[in-house]
Amino acid sequence: MSSQPKTKAPFRAAQVIIRIILCVAILVVGFLVMNKLTKLKKPPVEAKQSERVLHVQGVIVKAEDTQTTLSGYGEVKPIKTVAIAPEVSGRVVYVHPRLEVGGIIPRGQTLFKVDSRIYAATQKEAVAALHQLENTVLRLEKQYALDRERQVTIERNRELARQEFQRLQQLYEVNNVGTLSGVDKAEQAYNAAIDTADQMARALALYPLQIQEINSSIEAAQARIAIAAVNLERCRITAPFDGRVKGSSVEMGQIVSPGQPVITLADDTSLEIQVPLDSRDARQWLQLKTNPSNGSGSWFSKPLPVSCRITWTDNPEAPPWVGKMDRVVQFNSQTRTLTVAVQIKPREQAPHPERSFPLVEGMFCRVDIPGKSLRNVVKLPRWSVSFDNTVYVANDQNRLMTVPVTVVRSEGEDVFISKGLNPGQTVIVTRLSDPLENTLLAVALDG
Repeated sequence: MSSQPKTKAPFRAAQVIIRIILCVAILVVGFLVMNKLTKLKKPPVEAKQSERVLHVQGVIVKAEDTQTTLSGYGEVKPIKTVAIAPEVSGRVVYVHPRLEVGGIIPRGQTLFKVDSRIYAATQKEAVAALHQLENTVLRLEKQYALDRERQVTIERNRELARQEFQRLQQLYEVNNVGTLSGVDKAEQAYNAAIDTADQMARALALYPLQIQEINSSIEAAQARIAIAAVNLERCRITAPFDGRVKGSSVEMGQIVSPGQPVITLADDTSLEIQVPLDSRDARQWLQLKTNPSNGSGSWFSKPLPVSCRITWTDNPEAPPWVGKMDRVVQFNSQTRTLTVAVQIKPREQAPHPERSFPLVEGMFCRVDIPGKSLRNVVKLPRWSVSFDNTVYVANDQNRLMTVPVTVVRSEGEDVFISKGLNPGQTVIVTRLSDPLENTLLAVALDG
């Protein structure tokens, strides 16, 4: 019983030593392997540090003269639009078959007719009255000629009655021949002859006045005939030009009244666009004649008749139309705008194979108006100039540099620089967000 523990103690000690030796051996082998692997590993190549290059697009500064453009928008409208109203009253007895909105009616064709029977009767009545007055004049002139012939006889009778009276009076008073009754009868006959001659003289004096009065009545009758003829013509209302019907309220059998508009016609052969422009742009760049041509110094001079580019906003890629500057329409103090009129002549409205629509009333169009010229300016894209009017340029070492500039005008996507850049400089046109000053650049030039 006491010998068993003594036998196990050396065995356990031997196991512990063996374990220690194995651990040491493993550590030694691991160290040798690690050392061997360490020697096999090559050291990394030392990295070379280089400056970062910013790739950008640039343009070479080139100063040149350029013409400004004032752009605005407006609606196409016909220059001539007429509201037609009848000048006589009556019932409508005829209406043109194309008298409907959108219909085209040639010049001179009848739009509608008013019942003309009353006006025709009035004209006949006036003509009859004129003929009656003319006959009265003829009668008076004939009577005047006859009475002048009678006047000779009456004056002769008066002279004979005077001589007879004087003879009888002398015989009675000097020779005591005859009777007082005979003398009185001779005197009475003489006085009657004088009265008849005086009446004839008065009648002859009145004839010219009566003829003149009748002639005045003839003129009045002729005027009534002319009025009746005009009213008769007014019963037929015609188109004053080749017009498009914009509105119509005429129906068969309708009673119309003078002065009441019933038809609106538009002349599409001459169109215009009234374009409001910023008053500051217009003041600085709009081309007006130096000397006013309207004879008044209280309004704007007539604009130069420059050619303007017109594009329909619904189809901006189509070939543009061409218009001419015509006049200044108005100045609006509330909106600070100056409205100008651009006219489009018929030859400019000719069809084009690349246009789907013609230029017609109601189209909302963009109008580009050539303005005054800018001298010795640099044209750049709008985005290349910051809000505080600075640009990025590449210096001689191709490093980024910020330069302040003077912007004289902005048009659409372009700006024009008058000061701050020198010819030959390279301006960065790539959009940059807070780049570092003096950054090294790799510039690719546009164009």
